[in-house]
Amino acid sequence: MKLWLMRHLWGVTEAWEEVFPRIRDSGYVGIEAVVPPAEERERFMKLLEQHSFEYIPQIFTQGSTVEEHLTSFRQQVETAVTLHPKFINCHSGRDAWSEADSTRFFEQALNLEAKARRPVAHETHRGRILFNPWITSRLLSQFQELKLCCDFSHWVCVAERLLDDELGILRQCSQHCLHIHARVGYGEGPQVPDPRAPEYQAAVEAHERWWELMWEGQAARNLEVTTLTPEFGPPTYLHTLPYTNVPVADLWEVCNWQANRQAANFTRWTAKN
Repeated sequence: MKLWLMRHLWGVTEAWEEVFPRIRDSGYVGIEAVVPPAEERERFMKLLEQHSFEYIPQIFTQGSTVEEHLTSFRQQVETAVTLHPKFINCHSGRDAWSEADSTRFFEQALNLEAKARRPVAHETHRGRILFNPWITSRLLSQFQELKLCCDFSHWVCVAERLLDDELGILRQCSQHCLHIHARVGYGEGPQVPDPRAPEYQAAVEAHERWWELMWEGQAARNLEVTTLTPEFGPPTYLHTLPYTNVPVADLWEVCNWQANRQAANFTRWTAKN
């Protein structure tokens, strides 16, 4: 199994023409980003091709009802597929839904995914259906074909603790994990101020244990490639100094540090396995 590092465009303010070479030189093999506006898609696709980048589009279902979210899902998947993605990452549904509504959403979403003939990873994200480990576990038990983008930083924030007491659920997730968002959360938030700081190393190392579980599950499923995005966000995800809005860390440095660290961890993990 190979590791592909993807670079998210969240927080990137430079023009694509300027930033894509920088991303390629930093060792990434692809871009994760929202679907560009229609008038920008041809330019975006040409730049992806120019730099031999893979692409993971990120979509966000919207609406007040399950039916509206499903319509939104279908429309966005149909658009994303035209951009020839490796797969699609989706923020799906709402945390306030009943389990019956969540079940209804995934029943139809999986049918729409099959028709689109492109994998869809549903993200473990606050505010969405899969916002905590326990609802996710119950839904995974119902839908064996459900695929995940595993961003455990959200669960750490929701549960207000590290997740080593839920390893059974994490192993269950590993059987469905398609993609990893390698942001580090802690009990007080979804993003540590700086993952390089010694006071956050317990959180960093815990997330790394869980990502290794995902790799184990993916290897057992004979995946040829595992993808990982160091999805640290800009302010206000990234902490700032009071009264100044000055970030406490450099976003580019943090993302690249995390990408390089996880590439090294993957190499070590591969050697052991």
